[in-house]
Amino acid sequence: MVDTRDLKSLGRKARLSSSLIAGNMEGFKIIAIAGSLRQGSFNRQLAVEAGQMLKAQAGGTVEFELLDYSDVPLFNQDIEKPAPDSVKRVREAVKSANGVWFFTPEYNHSIPGVLKNLIDWLSRPISDIEPQVLSGKPAAISGITLGMSGTGIAQDHLVTLISFLNMKVMNQPRLLIPNAMQQIDSNGKLALAVSAPFLEKQAQAFLDFVKI
Repeated sequence: MVDTRDLKSLGRKARLSSSLIAGNMEGFKIIAIAGSLRQGSFNRQLAVEAGQMLKAQAGGTVEFELLDYSDVPLFNQDIEKPAPDSVKRVREAVKSANGVWFFTPEYNHSIPGVLKNLIDWLSRPISDIEPQVLSGKPAAISGITLGMSGTGIAQDHLVTLISFLNMKVMNQPRLLIPNAMQQIDSNGKLALAVSAPFLEKQAQAFLDFVKI
């Protein structure tokens, strides 16, 4: 039998925790990077869902941006200095963020080429006196796929890459969602069911992780 006094106590603690989070997250910005450029991709939809959860948990005080990097060219040292305007824009967006949340598909047991290309640009020093923008940034990783792998191999590759670039990776919890077609609505849009509590848990953990 569950003691209702315990449930009330847990409820008070949860509300207190949410209040403390909201008070401490004012001015915080989380930037999301989806590994697919397709507008309707499941990983972009997952990022949007995560952003809504972050804002709800932080009482609306956290800014959340889904980075648009569709205009970033292939990395080429011939055009690195001065950097293209699109590269300057994404660098500034990441530089201004308190944390980076990656949402990656899995292509051929690895991360997509567009995501690797973006990270290659972000890994380069801005100038002779200003370092690259990823170092020291807290990072979370999620992924959703049509298959059964849940993007696990791609996520491991991504961890190796961003760890080398000195990002502060939140290894637990990471979110792997397989069989995406089992969590869509009648219009083909992502409608998380069994995975929703796990995304919510990761969002909460990342807020705490960023504050450390």
